[in-house]
This record gives sequence, C-alpha cells and structure tokens, in this order.
Amino acid sequence: MAPSHPPSTTAGGQPHPITLKVLRLSRPTLTPQTPLPPSHFGNGLDIPAQASLAYSSADPNSSFPLTPLLTLPSAFGAAYVGETFTCTLCASNGVREGELRSVSAVRIVAELQTPGREEGVGLELRGAEGGALEGEEGGDVGPGGTLQRTVRYELKEEGEHVLAVTVSYTETLLNGEGGGASGGRARSFRKLYQFVAQQLIAVRSKVTERQGMGREERLGRQFVLEAQLENVGEGAAVLERVWLGEREGVTSRAVVCGGEGREAVVLKPRDVEQVMFVLEERRGSGEVGGRVTLAQLNIDWRGAMGERGGLTTGWLASKGR
Repeated sequence: MAPSHPPSTTAGGQPHPITLKVLRLSRPTLTPQTPLPPSHFGNGLDIPAQASLAYSSADPNSSFPLTPLLTLPSAFGAAYVGETFTCTLCASNGVREGELRSVSAVRIVAELQTPGREEGVGLELRGAEGGALEGEEGGDVGPGGTLQRTVRYELKEEGEHVLAVTVSYTETLLNGEGGGASGGRARSFRKLYQFVAQQLIAVRSKVTERQGMGREERLGRQFVLEAQLENVGEGAAVLERVWLGEREGVTSRAVVCGGEGREAVVLKPRDVEQVMFVLEERRGSGEVGGRVTLAQLNIDWRGAMGERGGLTTGWLASKGR
C-alpha cells in the first residue's frame, strides 16, 4: 500500500532511521502453482521434481493448480462498504549493529479520515497477540527489529478515505567507545495512505400497497417490498442472509428468497438476485403525510475467501396515497 507522499527525511534533510510499511490483510488468495513435467528434470541434474512447486509437500504428480498457501494481494485493490478494513503497520529500525546511534521509545498512532469525519477517527491498535493496546508507551526496537501493530475498522461510508499513520521515537547519538551518549532527541514523521470505499452490493427497491385483499380495515394495510441486489464489485460474493429490520408496529414475511434457512446465493460480478417481502402495519401506527415507514433491508455477505461484510439500507417507506 503506497503512501500518497512518504516523508523519508526531516525538514533538515536528515533521513529517519525508522521506516514504515503498511500491508493490507484483506482478501487473501490461494497460491497457484504449475508443476513441471518429469521430462524437465534429470539430464544429470540432481533436482527433485518438488522444486517446481510453491508448496513443497504437495503431490508432484498432481495437476491441481492451487496450494493450501495463502497469498496477500500485491496491490491494495478495492475496499467495500460494509467490510472490515484490516491492515498491519510495521515500523522497522534501520540502524545497523555498530552504528553510533540508537533508537528507543518507538510508538505508532493511526487515524482514519472518512467522508463524514474529515478530522479523522482514532484507530485502536492491536499487538501481535491480537489484544488491544490501551495507552501504549513507546517500545524499544533493536537494530534490524520491527514494531508491528494491526488496525481494524468497519467501513460504513462510500468515497475517499485516508489512513494517517504517525511514528514517533527517540534517537540517541553515541560518542564512541566508552564515551557515553548524548541526550536523546524526539523525532517523528507522518504518512498518508489514500483509498476509495465503494459499494459491493447495489440495492434497488420498490414498495407498493396491496389492494383488494378482502381484509378488514382494522387489520391494517399491507405492502409488498421488492428489491434487486446486484454485485457491482470486482469479484464473486455469497449472499448469506437477506432480512428486514421492521419498525415497531410492522410485521413481515419473506416471499422470494431472503427467508431464514435459505441456501446461500453466489453472485458473480453483475449478477442480480431478487427478493420480496410482504409487510403489514397496524392501522395508523406510523403514517406521516400518507407515507408509512416500514423497515430497513439488511444484507449479510461473504467474499470468495470467507471474509464477512454487510450493509443496511435507509428506512424504506410506502408512497403517499
């Protein structure tokens, strides 16, 4: 994940001994391999056939092109509204053994600027064991060492996002053999990483009132909610559950898909799935200007490698009479 403008030096032109790398931990893929035929080996070369495999314990006689190894994406790729953005932040100490300086109190702070929060939202950092780090003090990182932290954030808005990462540390200059050290000085730098969050599932809905059902008026009005769900992303998605969150006083039942216990539906890019619900509201329980606020449509989905995501629409309402 490349920064928008990486600050490799201070204003005075002195390079930082600490470098920062950001790696996205989303959407891994199975590592492909192309086994070479036995005819490529031999000829006096003492090379086993397994040498051509990405996964050395695999059967060299198998032609299956995928291995159990997972590979993280080489490029950032698309980010989707409703998924959890996850990345690891690595601050590496580039000081070599024997150099007359040392680095200590390395600390990482991250925030995410979203379309609705341009001032930024502070992100919780987690350590290598996955636990949250509350009020973390700076840690010491030896020569060649790395301080690694992980951030997670559920993307709720469409549009441009900026991940801002600040690294601070203390640099101490050494005076040579037995000469002690000069006082440490605080240094820091900041990098910005831009990405765009887009929709994975586009929702088009229509609410109509059922007429002439022979029901008594006191039983309330009935409505039909139809929705088309289109995969507008770059890869396949699995719809695990489509359900309604009804307003108080409204009940619903699924007519086409969307019900509990339904089989998951695989949507390839540009595929469309249609769902339908019948809703009923108690007489006069939520009518404003002839419009009746009914429910919110909720969609739970998974990506190709099982990563979870979901979205919730705004409140859906009937048209005025």
